[in-house]
Amino acid sequence: MGTRLRPITDTLPKPMIPMNGKPFLEHLIKMLKENSIEEVVLLLGYLPQKVQEHFGDGSKFGLKIRYSIGDVSFETGKRLKDAEEIVNQNFLLLYCDNYWPLNLGKLLAYHNARNVKATVTLYTNKDNFSKSNMRLDDQGYVTLYDKTRQEKNLSGVEIGFYVFSKDIFSMMPKTNFSFEKEILPQLIAKKQLAGYPTDHRYYSVGSLERLPVTEDFLKQKKVVFLDRDGVINRKAPKADYIKTWKEFQFLPGSLEAMRRLTENGYELYLISNQASIARRIMTEEDLTEIHQNMIRVLEENGIRLKKIYYCPHGWNDGCECRKPKPGMFYQAGKENNLNLSKAVFIGDDERDELAGEAAGIKTFLVTPEKSLLNVVNEIIPPQNNLG
Repeated sequence: MGTRLRPITDTLPKPMIPMNGKPFLEHLIKMLKENSIEEVVLLLGYLPQKVQEHFGDGSKFGLKIRYSIGDVSFETGKRLKDAEEIVNQNFLLLYCDNYWPLNLGKLLAYHNARNVKATVTLYTNKDNFSKSNMRLDDQGYVTLYDKTRQEKNLSGVEIGFYVFSKDIFSMMPKTNFSFEKEILPQLIAKKQLAGYPTDHRYYSVGSLERLPVTEDFLKQKKVVFLDRDGVINRKAPKADYIKTWKEFQFLPGSLEAMRRLTENGYELYLISNQASIARRIMTEEDLTEIHQNMIRVLEENGIRLKKIYYCPHGWNDGCECRKPKPGMFYQAGKENNLNLSKAVFIGDDERDELAGEAAGIKTFLVTPEKSLLNVVNEIIPPQNNLG
């Protein structure tokens, strides 16, 4: 009944809370459609007519919507059991108060590789965003679910986005029961629950304080991440680095490309490896001076750079941020409420491509034959340029 969200939920069920002019649930439905989902079953209890009036049969949203309606007192387990006859052999279960940028292909591949009856999506919680409640082993199987969140060495937060085989219904009683208490321990004991770890933060309408952040995340932001050396400016000779502002030279067309992105409403973020700091070839103060001068020139050319992220570590430091690892993207996402699955990254080598793929970002590469301006013209054809 969304009691933590009163008085909003006095007249609206939680999933219908408006977010940028649409119910939160509509954002979820849209994401499912983008993942080629063709049919959705909504398990309703509290104020179901509010949901039915808005979504109808789903045709105006491009998919089929059916309903299974039970008493307000029903728990998740009972609601799911009552829908047994109308779900497919394999199906997704989502909570209607959590949004996470689903990549169904990757999730299914992970699930199928482990030959289990169920897979749950697990936010790794490296930033202590919430209290963890599951433990994952090295092979990707859940070994513990702790609803009290008191156990040590927990791996992350269970956020829903389950993949299920219909076989789980044979484990369910017909009474009103807690899915988490009754079914999860059985699956774990049989090594039939895999955990799909994700570093991409989830967003929810579970409490009043989270609503503004979630609404910001769900805005239609246009985001481009840019590598620096070899994309914006000329690279230093092999085994050398750009150590001073005098050595920094913008590549032909890069300022025009970035100005075009700015004029068309894109937020620009810089993502750069800077191992020269770990190697003591230059200091972070040296890098700051280069970037301050770079920002000055960008602003003089009408270009807004939202933020710079760089990794100062060496190849063997084992950090999470050095590309090809995707840590800088996740940091930017969390700090700026970005949906990485909707972003674009422009780099210039294999490490960039691997980092973009790991973060679920569409990636383009600059080459000697294809400049940053050429890539931007692919993203924004000149006839669509508002500048």
